Amino acid sequence: MSVLDVLSAARDLGRLHDIASVLVRHGLGDLVRSLGLAGALQRAGRALRWEAAQDVGKLTTAERVRAAFEELGPTFVKFGQLLATRADLVPEEWLRELAKLQESVPPVSWEAVRAQLAEDLGAAPEEVWPDLDPTPLAAGSVAQVHTATLASGEPVVLKIRRPGVRETVEADLRLLARLADLAETELPDLRRYRPRRLVRAFGRTLRDELDLANEARHTEQLAAGLEPLGGVVVPRVHGAWTRERLLVLERLPGRSVARWLAEGAPLAAGAGPALARAGADALLRMVFIQGFFHADPHPGNLFLLPDGRLGLLDCGMVGRLSEARRSEFVALLVGALRRDERAVVDALLAWTEDEDQIDQEQLASDARALIDRYHGAALERVRMGEVLEEVLEVVRSNGLYLPPDVASLLRVLLLLDGVGRALDPSFDLTAHVRPFAERLVRDRASWRRALARQARELGALVSDAPRDVREILSKARRGRFKLDLDLRRLDDFALRLDRSANRVTMGLVTSALIVGTSIALTVDGGPRLLGLPAFALLGFTSSALFGVALLVAIWRSGRR
Repeated sequence: MSVLDVLSAARDLGRLHDIASVLVRHGLGDLVRSLGLAGALQRAGRALRWEAAQDVGKLTTAERVRAAFEELGPTFVKFGQLLATRADLVPEEWLRELAKLQESVPPVSWEAVRAQLAEDLGAAPEEVWPDLDPTPLAAGSVAQVHTATLASGEPVVLKIRRPGVRETVEADLRLLARLADLAETELPDLRRYRPRRLVRAFGRTLRDELDLANEARHTEQLAAGLEPLGGVVVPRVHGAWTRERLLVLERLPGRSVARWLAEGAPLAAGAGPALARAGADALLRMVFIQGFFHADPHPGNLFLLPDGRLGLLDCGMVGRLSEARRSEFVALLVGALRRDERAVVDALLAWTEDEDQIDQEQLASDARALIDRYHGAALERVRMGEVLEEVLEVVRSNGLYLPPDVASLLRVLLLLDGVGRALDPSFDLTAHVRPFAERLVRDRASWRRALARQARELGALVSDAPRDVREILSKARRGRFKLDLDLRRLDDFALRLDRSANRVTMGLVTSALIVGTSIALTVDGGPRLLGLPAFALLGFTSSALFGVALLVAIWRSGRR
């Protein structure tokens, strides 16, 4: 995409100027120039001030990017937070810096919020909740939270989407998509990070988060899956008032794990290990049994309830994991712990689309080093968080790209390991994962399960075949049928054929020179050199040189 494509959306030009100005102010002017934004804005009559702040030279590039994202606002803060979850793509020092991104957003005025609430409810908010508190309990970039009480006396929280936030987010997403196109086209060093794909995935996630009715559905689904456990609580949704811009939830008592960590107050005896155990079992059940899990269980979203249970909040961000993907992940862990290098490599290659571009020998060498590091160690002494960090380092160093669902899973497990150890220093995530992994291994080895899986796949093949055939025939009738062939070594074959043709040509020219020289020897008159006709002598010399060059080329090709 050219810079003119960026300028085609005139409504976003002002925001584009703001973005470029903030980047320049934080010492990222080279990036602005590389993307071609400076020239484009100047042609549009908008000048940039190139004076950077005095202290940016003291900051690392990662620190400058974090500061720029914070100034650019909610969409960019959330984009940075997304990058902080992609340990497969982002270097460790960038991960640490982007993890510091905080949404410092002032609350929206109560008048604007009240007008939107009245529109959604069809009545004045005070008529529905007489004690609705106009002062927000918390304010985020997408929504802010207010407290109220139902007529039954039950305390609730109202998560209210910020008025006008969708329009702002959509404008930023359009610009991010264009900037991603420019980055992938103009900056080869950034291509391995798949900026287009990252922005598309980010857009889907953020648009889902904007729909609070969608979060309500996720909350109810997670609550249903966790109900049998009893140790983890998800707040109840009050569907009668929930809308796209409004979510009404049961208000849980207690305090967040993040607040508890900040305060440093001790827990009751045995409470920490019990909470860590309950949280781990709940999240691992979601991941490995249900394949539908809370994708952001950071300490701020975990609540310590007075009755000793753990509360799980903010269910807007969820992950989904197919049965096949779960089996691949377990195969990776089992392979690492059983010193099966091939299983580790196969699992990692199954997660990348560019298998042909991966140096498989180097990948196998790195996998072998990873396995050797834990060889002979007792399973109970192996910390899963460290193993996952090592796996991510192998992924980064070999240029692999993890699918979003796998990246989300790894982040959840790392968060779970960190929170579990904060609650219980002796917490062992490996011991909690083991029963689920063993169950998946048994299921995969079971002939009944294998037959059922094959039957499902065969049934899907049979049911999809008529539609696929119809689509192929339809494209063929319209002249749109394409057949892509990936013939390996075809380029090498063409190069060899070209060289052979050149040698044949050289041989013919040499033969023609020899014949012509022979004829020239019989011609009397003309200039002579060393007693021989000059043209004949020149022809013999040229023939000899061509012949030697041809023999050298043939000899060299035989040695390759």
